[in-house]
Amino acid sequence: MTNLGLPTDIQACLFDLDGVITRTAGLHATAWKDMFDEFLRTRFGQDFRPFDQTDYDRYVDGRPRTDGVRTFLASRDVELPEGSPSDPADRDTVRRLAERKNELLLARIREDGVEAYDDSLAYVRAVRTAALRTAVVSSSKNCRAMLRAIGAEELFDVRIDGVVAEARGLPGKPAPDTFLAAAHELEVAPAACAVFEDALAGMEAGRSGHFGYVVGVDRAGQADALRSHGADIVVQGLGALQETR
Repeated sequence: MTNLGLPTDIQACLFDLDGVITRTAGLHATAWKDMFDEFLRTRFGQDFRPFDQTDYDRYVDGRPRTDGVRTFLASRDVELPEGSPSDPADRDTVRRLAERKNELLLARIREDGVEAYDDSLAYVRAVRTAALRTAVVSSSKNCRAMLRAIGAEELFDVRIDGVVAEARGLPGKPAPDTFLAAAHELEVAPAACAVFEDALAGMEAGRSGHFGYVVGVDRAGQADALRSHGADIVVQGLGALQETR
């Protein structure tokens, strides 16, 4: 293992954003809960079963917004038309619920701001000092704005986010396509790339893409689940990789 806690043949590091680089996973979870609970209450009445952390981990975390809406609704046997982002607020469609979630998220970001994990930024800088290539791979369409907010845009050679994925028609996590696209742009084989993720969907993407090393970042007490979904190692923060080498 290198002094970065990685196998010696790793040449590039592919980082998820929310929950790995930025402290925004909790904001996402809250926005999803607020949106889904409002929808479920309206549809099923006051005795509805609320959206909870297990729902977030299993059906939503790490996925593109519309995929998260579809996957969760399917778990509750709810079908909605696809719709469009311009649907009126009182129309229940997959696209409208996804847009409502994003509106709630952006409101929270405006109120609370965006914070980075300091040890994660230090680790990315150490990766670059070691002459390894770097990419950020996120389902978020707000990825670039968040990187700019924490002054970290220049730390990544490649950005594959929700905007890029939509433009290229790339399926989101748990499919490996966005990570594979980042590896391709970096001109590094997947087997020589390390994936850093905190979501179960991200673990599955790392495993199915046959990446060289998959690092699970445990922010929610789900270390066993991260391992069972594909993590080669689980840490509570990226700084631990250098401490345990």
